[in-house]
Amino acid sequence: MITIELSKQGRAEAIASIQKYFEEEIREPLGELRAGLLLDFFVEEIGPAIYNRAIADAQARLATRVADLEGELFEDEFQYWPRVAAKRKGKK
Repeated sequence: MITIELSKQGRAEAIASIQKYFEEEIREPLGELRAGLLLDFFVEEIGPAIYNRAIADAQARLATRVADLEGELFEDEFQYWPRVAAKRKGKK
């Protein structure tokens, strides 16, 4: 099980944002402790859903890239002589 954690700075910014949201949108002041508890609830309850969606999106993106790996990275083999011939033909 993965624990979703915010950095100290990220947590402080999230708490400040929650407080600002309550003040401006709900017109109710919310103390730092309550905002922190609300943040903890959201991270624990909703965080895994967001995290899982991000992982699914990353997997889909990687699967698309891996499926086209040949198209992305394929190199024709034994091309020295054809390139030399093309250069020689271009010089004439």
